[in-house]
Amino acid sequence: MVTRRFTVVLEPAEEGGFVVKCLELPVATQGETRDEALKNIREAIEGYLEVKAKLHGKIRGEKVEVVVEAPSALLA
Repeated sequence: MVTRRFTVVLEPAEEGGFVVKCLELPVATQGETRDEALKNIREAIEGYLEVKAKLHGKIRGEKVEVVVEAPSALLA
């Protein structure tokens, strides 16, 4: 196992509670409290990474790196 750090954004939900999104992965969840939302995003990230690890050797096709230009405000 390797320890990795991810950045998440925690926002108040309109209906109450919190929505939390991971900036590096396509993972989002919610919780009634801040602590519950953070616990849920940890579990969601772990689940995403477990599935990705299982599929790692099974993906077919060509792996291609794509480079794009991004507004400098995104990198600040």
